[in-house]
Amino acid sequence: MWTRQHKQRNTGRLIIPSLCVVFLTYFGFHAYHGEFGIYSKYQLEAETVELRGRLDAVKARRVDLERRVQLMHEGTLEKDMLDEQARKALNLSHADEITIMLPGTR
Repeated sequence: MWTRQHKQRNTGRLIIPSLCVVFLTYFGFHAYHGEFGIYSKYQLEAETVELRGRLDAVKARRVDLERRVQLMHEGTLEKDMLDEQARKALNLSHADEITIMLPGTR
């Protein structure tokens, strides 16, 4: 009777652990760098802070413009505000006046 003896190989024991390591590496990488990962969360929080700062600036500008418009409503029209707006629109001033142009204002 013939018997065959096979030498036991260690490669079979490493297949499942190596596949688990590959899957864990893949999912770990995408959990950090993916579209909804941890790194994206930090980027979104930084963008949120920046956008809130811009929103506060826009709100402050709007309040200032609303205050200026309120001064020009009918019944509460102030002569100084009307004079200032007319001079800006026409780009005129009296000969004895000093005009100081501020950058960024219209």
